[in-house]
Amino acid sequence: MPIDTEIIIVNDGSTDGTYALLEQMRDEPGLKIVQCKENRGKGFAIRIGLEYVTGDFVVIQDADLEVRPKDLPLIFEALQKGTTQVVYGSRFLEGRQGVSLQNYMANRLLTGFANLLYQTHITDEATCYKAFDASLITGLNLTCEGFEFCPEVTAKVLRAGYHIHEVPISYFPRTKRGGKKLRFWREGMRAVWTLLKYRFTARSTLFRKPSINRFR
Repeated sequence: MPIDTEIIIVNDGSTDGTYALLEQMRDEPGLKIVQCKENRGKGFAIRIGLEYVTGDFVVIQDADLEVRPKDLPLIFEALQKGTTQVVYGSRFLEGRQGVSLQNYMANRLLTGFANLLYQTHITDEATCYKAFDASLITGLNLTCEGFEFCPEVTAKVLRAGYHIHEVPISYFPRTKRGGKKLRFWREGMRAVWTLLKYRFTARSTLFRKPSINRFR
C-alpha cells in the first residue's frame, strides 16, 4: 500500500552531532526538521512536532528503531478503513519478542491497570507505535514533558470515548549496554499516577481550543 508521507523530525536538544546532521538534510523533500535548543523530553518533543502536522494521520516513531517502519502499512490500513481513529501497534499480541521477564511483567501490570481504570482491553499501553486521526491527536490538550506521553494520550482518548484498535508489530528491544535509558520502575510509577489522574479529570478539559475539527 503506497503511503504519501510527511516526516517531521524533532531534535530534542541533543548534543551528539544530530543537530549538524539534520541541518544537512533540510532540503530533502517531504522532510520537516525542528531543532529544539534544550532537552525537554519525549512528550515535549511530540507536542512540538504536532504543531507541524498537515496530513490526515499521525504516527509516533522513536529514533531508537526498536520498532520498525515496515509495520506501518498495517497500522495505516486500520485507520484508512475509517472504523477507528486510534491504532496501537502492540508488541505483545504475539508473545514477549525477547523482552526481559521483568520488563514484560511491568508492562503487563501497567496495561492491566489502564484496562481496569478505563474498562478497555488493550495489550500494550506503553508501545511506541501509537497512530491517530490527525484532527484527534492535534486537538488533544496534552501537557506531557517526558515519557508520560504514553499514559496521558491513552487516558485522554479513552476518557473521551474513543476505541483503541491494536495490530501486532515486531519488536527489537535494546539493553542498557545498547543505550537503553528508560528506568522502567520509576517511569512506571509516574505512568500509574498519570493514568489515575486523568481518569477523573473533566471531559471538558481533554481538548484544546479550537475543537478537534481543525482539519475538517
